[in-house]
Amino acid sequence: MRDAVIVDAVRTPFGARDGSLSHWHPVDLVAETMVALVDRTGIDPEIIDDVILGCVMQVGEQSINIARNAILAAEWPEHIPGTTVDRQCGSSQQALHFAAQGVMAGAYDVVVAGGVEAMTRIPMGATTADGKYGFPFGPSVSARYADRGGLVSQGIAAELIADEWGFSRRDLDEYGLRSQQLARQASEEGRFENEIISVSGADGGAVLRDGGLRDTSLDELSRLKPSFRSEAEGGRMTAGNSSQITDGAASVLVMSADRADELGLTARARIVDFAVVGDDPRLMLTANIPATRRVLERSGLTLDDIDLFEVNEAFASAVLVWLRELGGDDPDLIDRVNVNGGAIALGHPLGASGARLTSTLLNELERTGGRYGLQVMCEGGGMANALIIERLA
Repeated sequence: MRDAVIVDAVRTPFGARDGSLSHWHPVDLVAETMVALVDRTGIDPEIIDDVILGCVMQVGEQSINIARNAILAAEWPEHIPGTTVDRQCGSSQQALHFAAQGVMAGAYDVVVAGGVEAMTRIPMGATTADGKYGFPFGPSVSARYADRGGLVSQGIAAELIADEWGFSRRDLDEYGLRSQQLARQASEEGRFENEIISVSGADGGAVLRDGGLRDTSLDELSRLKPSFRSEAEGGRMTAGNSSQITDGAASVLVMSADRADELGLTARARIVDFAVVGDDPRLMLTANIPATRRVLERSGLTLDDIDLFEVNEAFASAVLVWLRELGGDDPDLIDRVNVNGGAIALGHPLGASGARLTSTLLNELERTGGRYGLQVMCEGGGMANALIIERLA
């Protein structure tokens, strides 16, 4: 089996809803990241075997195979194919898994994996918004979970996790504050500079900074109203401890190690192993726990071997339950988790977030000299995928 390596990984700044990137058509936005990979590495697009992109709301501007349309928007050769993946929040990470698997199997030499979500223009839930063609959960699925109260939204799932594991509103807000503080520090110190490409903002100027960064306090967060259950119902999840609705795109250049050597390119990381699992679709956000265990088992590594973790911050409770279950006897584990903040501060453009985690993890491993990094994404429907990379450069 051949080694699959990451040669480069980039992303746009993440724009807040109705913010700096809201004027971008998603096809053109993700094409910007693809073009940046070519510009930064100097490769000829002719050698790219495939483009695999993640996108969740595949309707309207994001329909009809956005990967193929982005190839054409990038003005790459017409012979390059593309396909679009939906594994909910982990879509672009799954695109990266598929790209690596193709390289390892010998089906590909050079692949671009990534994703995009323009959540201002194509709102979450847009694929079923009018119900004209029905809803995705048929009678059999509904009946299967009826005795447990039925399937619920992700926001309610986050509340159920807080209920079951006993996370208080203060616990959740403290984690939300941590994300904002670490992300602001990382931005001010320039830690994102090598992963973020410049794109034009709505005013015509260059955008280089994530739009969700906030200077806040625990007191301010504590005054936010719950978003999914009322205070009377015990609601704890708010805009301050949940991921932000965001516009953004990211792309990763994956090659065989031999091909990178032939082209004189530096392989920045090796893809060590990956895993995907399903879990309880009602709690929905807890599959990051078995996914982490499985990828560690597959790789022969332990938690102690991993220098940095990126655990997607869909909601604070999703990260806190991961920490509780995997590091219950290691209070210092959190010091290696999301050290530059996460989606609570940076935003969560659904189809792009997995590739964003890769770009952030890769750059932070290089900055700190760490060897192994693990990223894991909880996903709609009660799934999660996990990935381990090894820094080479």
